[in-house]
Amino acid sequence: MGIISAKNRRLQVSRRAYEEILQTDAAINPGNSGGPLINLYGEVIGVNAFIIQSSQSLGFAIGIDSLKPHLHKFFRE
Repeated sequence: MGIISAKNRRLQVSRRAYEEILQTDAAINPGNSGGPLINLYGEVIGVNAFIIQSSQSLGFAIGIDSLKPHLHKFFRE
């Protein structure tokens, strides 16, 4: 369904800490990370980052507000 079930989660994966993560039930299959997480209005609200299969395949996305300061690196003005 793509429902956000938690906002601003903090997760530790291997030795890397992730802040302000969105938890979703959106299907994120291996190889699908990096795709947009979109709300009902067609707005990008995050970027799908990873799943944790051992926890009922919960999906996690990096919230768009955390990414905005870095977007200029990917787009030319």
